[in-house]
Amino acid sequence: MHRWLIGGCGDMRPPRRRIQEPQVQEEPRPRRRTSSPPKLRKTSSEPIMLSLPKDLAEFRAMSVYGNLKLFTYDQLRQATGDFSPTQIIGEGGFGVVYKGVVGAMVVAVKRLNPEGIQGDREWLTEVSCLGQYSHPNLVELIGYCYDDDHRLLVYEFMAKGSLENHLFRRACTLSWTTRVRIALDVARGLAYLHGAARPIIYRDFKTSNILLDADFGAKLSDFGLAKEGPVGGKTHVSTRVMGTYGYAAPEYMATGHLTAMSDVYGFGVVLLEMLVGRRALEPSLAGRAGNLVDWARPILIRGRKLEKIVDARMAQQGAYSARALERVARLAYDCLSQNPKVRPAMSRVVLVLEAALAIPPEEVDDGDGGRGGGDASPTPGR
Repeated sequence: MHRWLIGGCGDMRPPRRRIQEPQVQEEPRPRRRTSSPPKLRKTSSEPIMLSLPKDLAEFRAMSVYGNLKLFTYDQLRQATGDFSPTQIIGEGGFGVVYKGVVGAMVVAVKRLNPEGIQGDREWLTEVSCLGQYSHPNLVELIGYCYDDDHRLLVYEFMAKGSLENHLFRRACTLSWTTRVRIALDVARGLAYLHGAARPIIYRDFKTSNILLDADFGAKLSDFGLAKEGPVGGKTHVSTRVMGTYGYAAPEYMATGHLTAMSDVYGFGVVLLEMLVGRRALEPSLAGRAGNLVDWARPILIRGRKLEKIVDARMAQQGAYSARALERVARLAYDCLSQNPKVRPAMSRVVLVLEAALAIPPEEVDDGDGGRGGGDASPTPGR
């Protein structure tokens, strides 16, 4: 599913070329002291403040990226077999991602599309977010390249690819426990971003941006649309509406007012996709069934009806608790509220998922031994 830039309420045309975001007047941010330690990649227990260069000239002058490796274009060209089509492993928000080898290390190399108007800005945003801060559930940025007109980023290689590629394949083998662990991992990543002195709003939360390592540990990737959130008593940041259709919060689409609760809504969409095993949008299905949130959200708090819409493939991978299912379904319901004020903070989401994951399969309300091999019927469109 591709990103969309939304020109106005209800206008969701995919642009032929990206449009530069208008600059929003914000309070000036204090400069970092030059005497600070060179390593500014902070962990989740520390408050964070994003230092975003306004252009490439300022980026080159900043010292906070000293922990990143600077690659030449030729190095990355050789690492990817001259950017061979056989090495393509995906597409990010602003270019193609290749598998490569640098020395003895397998890496992922994201190459900026030179025709994109907004590419430089997204490149700067991503290198700023991942270059300055580190968390176990954010993909690690190893280095970058800005030779001439070439803009590339080099990441750790995530062996299992994206959640999207696993969840929506016909033979999905993701168990209940694996899905909840993935949800918990990325919830921790979002909670870290939101828990900053100046919150960082991810703004493009979706299954294709969740990458999985060899053990199905999950990390957030693609920070090209990340935005600094409101501070100083402000309730929101006003910005052009950007993101992916089906995942953007309704109030953000209608007003352009961006808050951390916009990310919570996107998280709720992905959590619902993981519960039901269907994409957020299914154009081939008629009426409400084509929009997963419209069709499934009312059922999330309706007991027996909930059992009939959950992904039947989970039961094939092992039993799970009905009580845990109800807790996670209720969480998704709350995250998808039309009222952003009643959505839970991501720190609360983390606690709920941790509690749900701790419930053993045999602990159920009706004594049927857990949801394994049950009679859950397929959902529409499967």
